[in-house]
Amino acid sequence: MGERHHQRHKPPRALAAPRNLVVVCAPLRSNINLSRIVRTAGCCGITRLISIGTARIDPKIARDAAEHITLETHRTLPPVVDRLGAEGYRLVGLEQTNDSKNIHQYPFESKTALVVGNERLGLEEDILAKLDDIVEIPVWGLPFSYNVATATAMALYEYCRQFPEG
Repeated sequence: MGERHHQRHKPPRALAAPRNLVVVCAPLRSNINLSRIVRTAGCCGITRLISIGTARIDPKIARDAAEHITLETHRTLPPVVDRLGAEGYRLVGLEQTNDSKNIHQYPFESKTALVVGNERLGLEEDILAKLDDIVEIPVWGLPFSYNVATATAMALYEYCRQFPEG
């Protein structure tokens, strides 16, 4: 039998069309969380991320993604959400609420703005009221919720699973 050779770090798969998903981050306390979200977004072929507040990207964490993602920064979240809604994006919050939908059964629309909340406060009530849908990732143990960067990675993976070619 011949010896198997496994290639590491294969080149990225090409998308048939650019992803029509934008990630919107409420003010985050941690540059590490924002940088991890940027890295995951880059791996998913997402090219646009909006960050509210003062968190900055750490290039050692975000790696090459920082060069391939357009990062917009804004002071406040409500006008950004309003603008994206007016541009025809389906506004989907990633949050645990009494009426949030389980992400395992949620059918994303291609043109989606995924809005993720602050590490401690989540998404504020005024933002939740503006969203078309709210999805949550089930938790089976403690603590009651995932880290924001981890939860965003899971949500982005689910979106990409539903739209594997872009």
